[in-house]
Amino acid sequence: MQALAPSLLLLGGLAFAQTTVVDLLERRLLERIRAVEEGLGGALGVAAIDLHSGRVISHHAEVTFPQASSIKIPILIEVYRAARAGRFRLEETVTLTEKDLVGGSGRLQGRVKRGPVTLTVHDLARAMIEWSDNLATNKLIGMVGREQVNRTLGGLGLRGMRLQRKMMDAAAAARDEENISTPLEMARLVERLWRGQAVDEAASKEMLDLMKLVKADFRRAVPAGVEVASKPGEVPGVFCETGIVFLPKRPFALAVMSTFVEAWKNPVPDVAALVYAHFERLAAANRYGHRLQ
Repeated sequence: MQALAPSLLLLGGLAFAQTTVVDLLERRLLERIRAVEEGLGGALGVAAIDLHSGRVISHHAEVTFPQASSIKIPILIEVYRAARAGRFRLEETVTLTEKDLVGGSGRLQGRVKRGPVTLTVHDLARAMIEWSDNLATNKLIGMVGREQVNRTLGGLGLRGMRLQRKMMDAAAAARDEENISTPLEMARLVERLWRGQAVDEAASKEMLDLMKLVKADFRRAVPAGVEVASKPGEVPGVFCETGIVFLPKRPFALAVMSTFVEAWKNPVPDVAALVYAHFERLAAANRYGHRLQ
């Protein structure tokens, strides 16, 4: 689905594309997104899905970008799929030891260095999402299997999204084995969560509740009273984030990805604020722009 989808006007039996005022509004938004990219010194991709109408706004949305920790969303989904299939229970315990230690983000590293730590699978999932804990992430990848994550993604039609390595594997990264996706596919994945279609409705809600614990750029870009469920990612040269913004009357899925970024210029909050302002304007008016509140 394209970002701009003009309606069809029938004249004399012939169909003509009719530009709407919403099309014009989306064009202005895309102009502002391109302006952010021009000041970035890198590459930028954006996909936003209007969960009210289904319209898609896209800027380089089908280009493959590195995901950094945003790839933990499909890992989370596979954990819940495996639990529902009876491979393990979310309440069962797992013990972490020094052999599980890995570099990068998280809070479990220090605890494990002081001795073995026993947590439930659900605790590991929460640590992976809320703290972006790489130790918890790698333990969960080991439990569900990297290949199985990718089989599930393929079954969902998300063939451009792939988990190719565990967290902070520098040698794999040097071989270009990045965890990847397009903005549109990540936006489609979280749309499934919002619609209750990721595993099942109850699991989708639980996963979104975990993602609501994250305080990242989407959260900072919108008013405090609006709920956000998202997962950011960041490695040198890369900033990204994917999630749902629960704007009343106009919720939307959003994926913002950037790479080859210079001097730690993070475009995610600026883009998220622009997209939020667009949907806030739609939420306050009818489809012709007449403000109703």
